Amino acid sequence: MLKEITDPNNNKLKWIDITNPEKEELQEVARQYGLHEALLNDCLQPDHLPKYESMEDYVFMIFRIYTDQETPEADSVQELTHKIAIFYSPDFIITVHRKPQRVINELEDLLNDGHCKSCRHILNLLIRLCLLTYDVPSNKAARHLEYFEEQVFIRTRKVPLLRALYFLKRKIDVTRRMLILSNEIIDNIDTAEGDVNTRDTRDLYIRLHNVYDSLSENINQLLNLYFSVSSQRTNETMRVLTVFSVFFMPLTFVVGVYGMNFEYMPELHTKLGYPVVLFVMVMITLAIYLWFKRKGWL
Repeated sequence: MLKEITDPNNNKLKWIDITNPEKEELQEVARQYGLHEALLNDCLQPDHLPKYESMEDYVFMIFRIYTDQETPEADSVQELTHKIAIFYSPDFIITVHRKPQRVINELEDLLNDGHCKSCRHILNLLIRLCLLTYDVPSNKAARHLEYFEEQVFIRTRKVPLLRALYFLKRKIDVTRRMLILSNEIIDNIDTAEGDVNTRDTRDLYIRLHNVYDSLSENINQLLNLYFSVSSQRTNETMRVLTVFSVFFMPLTFVVGVYGMNFEYMPELHTKLGYPVVLFVMVMITLAIYLWFKRKGWL
């Protein structure tokens, strides 16, 4: 669906928004504005990564925004983000996307309120709104990290915890990669001719980049700590089992000796043989206990 959005107070602004485009529809717009065929193909690829390409009369950009319909186990580029293709020149701006996007509606409201002065201003606001879609997920990921950290150190370890940590790590890594690939777009928006608005967009980008770098580092450290704590708990369990086995090994040996049923075993015919053997077993156990206590193993 093609929609031409105009500012009632500024006839020089020309913004065309295309939702769920058909190839014929794109080709008609391409003929009208002289758009390259290869860039039209990029518009139709749902999994295309962020890019910036400068042509003779216009600039082509692909920016990926964070989805509003995130699922707990979403971990791919298409599941976590949506694509917006942008054709920009000082005379026009064309946006292409498959589904209706909240950022487009917000930008249209800003345009109607008279906040946009030029196509460059529209582009800067659009990129800023796209970047802001990564803000709420970063806060959500930080809260999840705090929860998982508590589970690792305080609560009893559960099997689903590792699965949840994996999907959180995937989300952070995918989002961080989208921001890294968008760096060229931000650099070309905030050039030497930039103003306070473009610098504000760059500041937002740098802040989000640092936030996701920090989240990525924290999730990797938490995974390492998770495996370290798991190993420690396994070692504690093995230590307890080893202590019990050391107590029972000599007792098992004594029982095994007197369970061989040889005919000529003098102790079998002694009246005090049974209590003596029990006393010896108790003394062996006590000796092992005192030795472990002295070594600090108990």
